[in-house]
Amino acid sequence: MIELEDLTKHFGPKVAVDHLSFRVRPGMITGFLGPNGAGKSTTMRMMLDLDLPTAGTVRIDGRHYRELSEPLKYIGALLDAKAMHGGRSAYNNLLCLAQANRIPASRVTEVLDVVGLSPVANKKSKGFSLGMGQRLGIASALLGDPEILMFDEPVNGLDPEGIHWIRNLMKALAAEGRTIFVSSHLMSEMALTADHLIVIGQGKLLADTSMTDFIRQNSRSYVRLRSPEQERLRDVLHGAGFTALESAGALEVDGATTEALGELAAAHRVVLHELSGQQASLEEAFMQMTAGSVEYHAHGTPAAGASGAPPAGGPAGPGWGGGWGTQGGDGGDGRSKGV
Repeated sequence: MIELEDLTKHFGPKVAVDHLSFRVRPGMITGFLGPNGAGKSTTMRMMLDLDLPTAGTVRIDGRHYRELSEPLKYIGALLDAKAMHGGRSAYNNLLCLAQANRIPASRVTEVLDVVGLSPVANKKSKGFSLGMGQRLGIASALLGDPEILMFDEPVNGLDPEGIHWIRNLMKALAAEGRTIFVSSHLMSEMALTADHLIVIGQGKLLADTSMTDFIRQNSRSYVRLRSPEQERLRDVLHGAGFTALESAGALEVDGATTEALGELAAAHRVVLHELSGQQASLEEAFMQMTAGSVEYHAHGTPAAGASGAPPAGGPAGPGWGGGWGTQGGDGGDGRSKGV
């Protein structure tokens, strides 16, 4: 388990993380979401003692990271796949980590096989594609066979097969009772992967809830109905106390279940061509919750007459996307992440 209590980080006058408290529990995949500059990367770095907090504490199974004698056997992390030594082979990169943490060399071969890099084990990592680099980073996280795993953008650069593989890997690890903490901007993938969500904005906790409850609490759900007897259907709904809104040739009813409306239509012998419950996606719910916490806003296409360059007088003048070229806001780490 990972426990954060009042975790705070200042970079000069900027508050990157603001009194953040939550727990990451074992046996499930916890998604870590937030807009660019929300403080996600800084929070994950403080969990691993790569950044020291201004205030507050992080505990890994009740202890500070620095108190772990062999940390790789407790917690494995992928924060930056490019951190590997480019002049070393995939095997030697992992072997150095293994020797520093008293992990048998046989484990290196095992994890290379798990991530599918055995055929290129002796090739230098500087020649790896982005996806291969991600797989090597995941192998390093798995090296100590830890009970806790942290991944920052684990599917970045992976092809569809690789994305499917890492999704199933994380689910299998969680099913073994391990603690899985994963940050990603790819909402469609997070919706398929995470059981629980931690959402932050401008360094503050916005939500700590299950995936299902998060979507339900931050989006509209309704029932969509279509019928060749649309006006009669509207009258039936109105007579039962429901308000029906017309949209794209269908009727939308809030505050009702498909079962109740289906039975109502059947009782009045109204033919239905569609009866479906509608729920917003995770992306829509996320956008709704974090709308007030987005640090960088784009403003559409360049102004008329612009020829692929910002208007004269400044890089973010009127009509030019103000989010262009913004740096990562998690304490100035210099990385830029797509939304």
